[in-house]
Amino acid sequence: MQAINDYVVIEEVKEKPKTIGGFIIADTTTEDIRYLKGVIVSCGNLTQGINISDTIFYDRHAGHSILFDGNQYRVIRQRDIVLVG
Repeated sequence: MQAINDYVVIEEVKEKPKTIGGFIIADTTTEDIRYLKGVIVSCGNLTQGINISDTIFYDRHAGHSILFDGNQYRVIRQRDIVLVG
């Protein structure tokens, strides 16, 4: 799978639920978080400053989900990336 132009294919990083003494703490603030974490799987030919395997934060409303070879990915534009870590 290869992204084109300024598109980036990412794999979403799922955060583990917080626990205390074996009890899962309900986190109702996840809807308030605007940016999500992901790992870049493929970069388009017009992208700059990012590479495959970079960890990024992106706008939660950006792009769309696709299913490829049984795995779910998210396709976003480079402009929706706010942080490369």
